[in-house]
Formats: sequence, structure tokens, C-alpha cells
Amino acid sequence: FIVLQCFSSQADKQIPQDFLIGAGTSAFQIEGAWNEDGKGESIWDTFLHDKNAQEKGDIACDSYHKWEEDVANAKALGLDFYRFSIAWTRILPNGTLNNINQQGIDYYLNLIKALKAEGIEPMITIYHWDMPQHIYELGGPLNTQFVNYFGDFARLVYQNYAPYVKYWFTINEPTLVCNGGYGSGFMAPGLHLIGDGIYQCGYVLLKAHARAYRIYEEEFKPLYHGRFSSIARQVGLVINFDWAEAATDSSADLEAQERYIEFEVGWWANPIFLGNWPQIMIDRIADRSRLEGFARSRLPKFTEEEINYINGTHDFFALNT
Repeated sequence: FIVLQCFSSQADKQIPQDFLIGAGTSAFQIEGAWNEDGKGESIWDTFLHDKNAQEKGDIACDSYHKWEEDVANAKALGLDFYRFSIAWTRILPNGTLNNINQQGIDYYLNLIKALKAEGIEPMITIYHWDMPQHIYELGGPLNTQFVNYFGDFARLVYQNYAPYVKYWFTINEPTLVCNGGYGSGFMAPGLHLIGDGIYQCGYVLLKAHARAYRIYEEEFKPLYHGRFSSIARQVGLVINFDWAEAATDSSADLEAQERYIEFEVGWWANPIFLGNWPQIMIDRIADRSRLEGFARSRLPKFTEEEINYINGTHDFFALNT
């Protein structure tokens, strides 16, 4: 629904009428109110509090209290859409359905309705990194049970907001979730599990994305006249990566560039758009694992059932770069 065009001449340089311009945020980065109105603790709350970091999300932009200002600013900017995330811990304080926080649900409902009243399309990210601390302690995306918890969360979000929202992003930037949170450790939860942890994280997150997509496809999309109607609802994953340029035109450098892109973008796009991991990942990680003395590849192997379940879980291609 957002298309970048190349223009053939200076005279053609104008924004197409169907090009949507908007702004994007995430709950932890703007809301603040980290422990107000029943909200639970997320891994980012724990991570930054444990570090006694100067920069925290306790107040941030105070958007939880100033959301009406946010909507007014979005209108003044002339935005077509506003993309924001739902804080898992604000509507499910411990991440599970046995404790649903109605105040949190109402907060986002008020925001959505205010945006719609101003003609601004709300676009919702279901997961933007702020995993409930309780879910993390149960294993987070290193535990395949995470797929069920995430599916429950996604279904609750759809149940409350699907009548108003057309565009959904299941998970934002899973590369950073896995590499930053479970590899280098510079992001919450701050683990250093390079290899095993990163690839297990990716395996589980892809299954969680697929679960959220399939729930919407099967339970909610039929309520809104199907995928290809004029008011079609759309769901997808947001991939991120930094471009890599080949140092020279040599075959080795060009292959290295392609390999980098496959490990960054193909890691997620290949299972979703084509099925299974990129072959270069399967081969390289298996070989490296063998050389390092592992009994098996550090890259989990998808079953045929998993490949088919994940493949096709997209209504668009979304890229942060």
C-alpha cells in the first residue's frame, strides 16, 4: 500500500495521489506510564532499570497522558496514517489471558477512534520488542510455547480493534529482536547467545508471526469482506536491514553482498514468501556448526508442516531501512 516510484524527468517529480505519508512510533519509546493503570513489567523496563540507565522508558514522551496532543499534531502535519504499537503488558500485564487489563484496552481504543475521527488511518504493530517480563522468564522466543502466548495476545488485539483497523504489522524488525536481544546483548533482554540463541529466536518468531497471521486470516478477515475487496484488511511482518555494497565487482565480493542480504532479509522473507530458510543459510550454518564441533546445525530445521504454515503469511512486503 506504500509504493516508491522512480521518476523519468524533473517535471514528473510529484507524490502520487495514492501514496500514504505518515509517522511511526512504538509503545515503549513514547508512552511512559510504565507502571500505571495496571500495566505490567516488560523486558525493557527490567533491562534499563537493572542497568540503572539514565535513559529509561518510565516517562519517555509521556504519550500515555498526552495522546490527544499526539492526534492533534498528526492532524496538523496532514498525516494520512499513524503507525503505533500495542504494549503487550498494558493489556495483558503478565502476558497471559488470565489477567486482562481493561484500562489498557480502552487506552488504545480511545486513540484509534480519535485518529479515525480526524481521517488518519491507524496502523498497528502488535509486537515492537516490549515482551512481558513473565513471558521472558518462561523462555520467551527460545521456548516454542511463545507461539501460543503471542497468538493469544494477537487474537485479543484483533477482537478489540479489528473493526477500526485495516493494516497490521505482526512483529517489528525481528532481526534486531534476535541479534540485539539474544546475540550481542545490547538490547533487552541482553543475552549473549550468538548462534544457538539467535537462530532459535528466529525460528520461534517466524512461527509466532505465522500464528498471528493465520488467526486473522481465518477468524477476522472473513468478517471484513475478504482479502481482495476495496476495504481489504492486510497483515504482514516488518523486516529491517542496512544495505550492503560489494567492495568490488569481483565474484567473491558480489557473492558476499548477496550472502549478507540473504542472512538479513532472506532470513525472514524466504520462509514467508517462498518457504523455508534461504539455502545459503542452511548450508553455511550447517557447515560452520560442524566445524565448531556441534552435533547438528545451530539453525533449527523446519518440518514440512511448518514450512507450509509459514509460507504465504503476507499481504504486503514491509521494509525498514
